[in-house]
Amino acid sequence: MANEIATFGAGCFWGVEWVFRRVPGVVEAVSGYAGGHVPDPTYELVCTDTTGHAEVVQVTFDPERVTYEQLLEVFWAMHDPTQINRQGPDFGTQYRSIILTHSEDQRRAAEASRAEAQERYARPIATEIRPFEAFYPAEDYHQRYYERTGKEPYCHAVPVHTLRELGLVPGA
Repeated sequence: MANEIATFGAGCFWGVEWVFRRVPGVVEAVSGYAGGHVPDPTYELVCTDTTGHAEVVQVTFDPERVTYEQLLEVFWAMHDPTQINRQGPDFGTQYRSIILTHSEDQRRAAEASRAEAQERYARPIATEIRPFEAFYPAEDYHQRYYERTGKEPYCHAVPVHTLRELGLVPGA
């Protein structure tokens, strides 16, 4: 079976990429911009809040090792989807929670997953779900940021027990 693509925005892409890179079955995770109306945006332009783009991570995954539904659960676990245009200390539309779907099957799965996730939150989930249109990779200095800098991720931690419950890491 061929690899598939998923695109998620859950705040600062450094942490989102860092988490997805650790999921068994993820082949590649690339930080970038999507969901806006300006072609080939730069980080500086996206930060002006005028492009409509969100910081996202495009995830290439092996569906025989990890399902799209499991990736959705990791997505919900890594951020607070009830926050509007922010995550932690970061705020602006580029930090919004968004799922960009690459097929009708992904759209249906994302909507079902959002409805299921809503049961875990008192406030309404603000996550936008819409069809994928274009992805623009972020500048090189944003790729694999935590690995390159040796800095500790300050957000987007997914509890190991969550990954274990999803069958993504071994455990008792």
